[in-house]
Amino acid sequence: MFLYKTLLLTSGYQPIKRIDCKRAICMSILEKVDVIESYDRYIGSPSIRIQIPSVIRLKHVIKTKPMRIRYSRANIYTRDDKICQYCNVKFQVKDLTLDHVIPKSCGGRTSWSNIVTCCQSCNTMKADRTPQQAGMLLVKKPKYPSLKNYFESSSGEKIPEQWEKYLY
Repeated sequence: MFLYKTLLLTSGYQPIKRIDCKRAICMSILEKVDVIESYDRYIGSPSIRIQIPSVIRLKHVIKTKPMRIRYSRANIYTRDDKICQYCNVKFQVKDLTLDHVIPKSCGGRTSWSNIVTCCQSCNTMKADRTPQQAGMLLVKKPKYPSLKNYFESSSGEKIPEQWEKYLY
């Protein structure tokens, strides 16, 4: 029952983070949040029955930056779903490397839009060249990941449909 997660939004409907539904219920009872969406499940006792919140919004304004996904090796693997972006084969993390699409020697930067997951054999074949120079094609163009895809990949589960309109 407490495996349910709740999406926490700012008072302006910007996603902040996922929280445990137990915490969301406590925040709701303490009237710190408005429940925007709920699951079709309830928890309760003999005297009370509470619908499990899926999306909640803080009542008070907080100064926060929009949720950003931190650039990291693990998040690149998550974005690319551990698939080599040249041969389109899924690998274990230990068999993957990160590849600069435009090599550093050619002015390529280490950023979301220039790094992809790559198996060791494709990385060796590509060497210090661009994909075009090496005669290789990218499966998909690297870009900053969407919150929806990030939440799905990092949890390994499909996000609840109630969340989709808030993860832009």
